[in-house]
Amino acid sequence: MISIVLALGCVGIVVSRTKVSPEAIELSVIHTENAVERAWRLPAAASFGHEISWQANASLCGPSSLANVFRSFGEDATSERSVLAGTGLCWTGFCIMGLTLDELAGLARAKTRRSVTVLRDMSAEEFREHLKRSNDPARRYIVNFDRKVIFGAGAGHHSPIGGYLEKEDLVFVLDVNRDYRPWLVKRTRLFDAMNTLDGHNKRGMLLIE
Repeated sequence: MISIVLALGCVGIVVSRTKVSPEAIELSVIHTENAVERAWRLPAAASFGHEISWQANASLCGPSSLANVFRSFGEDATSERSVLAGTGLCWTGFCIMGLTLDELAGLARAKTRRSVTVLRDMSAEEFREHLKRSNDPARRYIVNFDRKVIFGAGAGHHSPIGGYLEKEDLVFVLDVNRDYRPWLVKRTRLFDAMNTLDGHNKRGMLLIE
């Protein structure tokens, strides 16, 4: 377990994350160079320029995902700090327990004039239709999923979707955690990881366009 302890006045808050081994990561998803390079050439993925700004700590996957997406669009808020500036969120440098999908949507709306839509309670077919549209360079998706479903351990996580290799039925996830790096996974497995509960609500995706 990785524990992050913050002292706020006399209150100690502990955030725990289950560590996924490098071996489990490699066995769970596709990192092969040829497949990943083909995915980087997808229209939306190409806008990221083969570059991901990694999250500064385990709680900042949401702000980091937005920073990467905004950079790919050529917008101003291209770092975790600039995404969070003026919002009052995560002011300690940590997002305690992380951000929900709705909180991330609110943060996105505060930093862009683009349309931001929360997508949840999707069927598998609706998910597939959105993935096909993820190759449109005018659209960006951020997926919220449970790592445990894919990797056997871990917790909720946000990362941008770089696109969809439709013939192979593989989704390109631009993981903002340096330990995982961008990876490919079968659509059905990512759907199962997304189609889980975060509190009382289902996880899902943000669409920014």
